[in-house]
Amino acid sequence: MSYTLTTQITGRLLRSQAGNGQGLGNNAADYARLAAALRDDHGVPAVAVARVSRPDWLRNAAGLLDPDYWRCNLRPRPVLDWYLKRVEEAVSEARELCSPNEGISLIGHSAGGWLARVYMEEFDASDIRLLLTLGTPHLPPPEGVSGVIDQTRGLLTYVEKNCAPAVYTPELRYVCIAGRYIQGAPLTGNTVATADEILAVDTPSDVAEAVMVSTNDKSTPSGPTLRARFIGQGYKQVCGRADVWGDGVVPEVSAHLEGALNISFDGVYHSPVGSDDEQRPWYGSPAILTQWVHHLLS
Repeated sequence: MSYTLTTQITGRLLRSQAGNGQGLGNNAADYARLAAALRDDHGVPAVAVARVSRPDWLRNAAGLLDPDYWRCNLRPRPVLDWYLKRVEEAVSEARELCSPNEGISLIGHSAGGWLARVYMEEFDASDIRLLLTLGTPHLPPPEGVSGVIDQTRGLLTYVEKNCAPAVYTPELRYVCIAGRYIQGAPLTGNTVATADEILAVDTPSDVAEAVMVSTNDKSTPSGPTLRARFIGQGYKQVCGRADVWGDGVVPEVSAHLEGALNISFDGVYHSPVGSDDEQRPWYGSPAILTQWVHHLLS
């Protein structure tokens, strides 16, 4: 089986994510180490990475000219056609690398995950057997929550309404992985909601289930830090709540999809940029990769 790694596009379509270690979006080089680990350390026979550079994200400014941007009714096409074309090129490369009749797996990081869903809806996806997402904000923010603005300008609402629902079947498997790096907090108040730490093994069944993989023990803090409050405001823009766990950018509740095999890893940071394999591992760090790579090889 061949694998296509789709690079990240920020969930905030035309804004940089200041304060969280990211610019407007990652580039292909940020995933070179993950791609090499898949090939060299885990025996994945063929890996193709969508070729995206940082200046490419300036193309998203075309969305400002679309009246639907201002109405929060923006569609992925044509504003993101340039990105979908890069994914198509990577998928075509994977097809050339694999044997006839072999299936293809898509790995999508951050909003690359929901854009992979758009790709599967709009392009030939007949040979795709697995979509695995890492820290992807799958769900649009709830409507009517004070202070919440849909920063995708309707894109996630379009995905939710128009893309095929998640499934976990022998023919096509969705695996959605979330990180629990830091719990956010509201701007005011001194309480922090408690969260159960569940240690489980992700065993797929006929009904996809959410599981929690805990990598270290953490004591409950006495009160929220300024960082937790800041992170919480980012979480709130994504899911409507600040006091939830997430990977520092995407809340855990937004990174899971009904119908998929949903997995959470404790202590995992959102991006390869600003990560540290020991103190702040991201989804592609060696110790974390070993816990999900079997989904590619099964």
